[in-house]
Amino acid sequence: MRKVPVGQFKVPKFKISFGFEASDLLKGLGIELPFSAAADLSEMVDPLVGQNLFVSSVFHKSFVEVNEEGTEAAATSGAAIELSGPRIEPTHFVADHPFLFLIQDSSGVVLFVGHVVNPLLAP
Repeated sequence: MRKVPVGQFKVPKFKISFGFEASDLLKGLGIELPFSAAADLSEMVDPLVGQNLFVSSVFHKSFVEVNEEGTEAAATSGAAIELSGPRIEPTHFVADHPFLFLIQDSSGVVLFVGHVVNPLLAP
């Protein structure tokens, strides 16, 4: 991946949330024991209570919000790049069209992926 200097960077405010019940998905992957009465969760809680516990359901929910503070923080946290040789003109990004976004941690692992279909409808 090559870094380029960024000029204008305009992204609309948006909120995206997604949630789902994951029990069936996990069972489909073969993770069934925690969902049965035979589950032994005594190493996670008090042994007497753990013998009678099992997982009844698993939920997943994610939420991403981009606003003025988030956009400003993202713009100010960029690295300054200096090149010797010909000057590269800044690339402008104005999200007035559908776009994909992702959030990575510092090691490059993707934590969230989403897309905005119509940025003109953003809150």
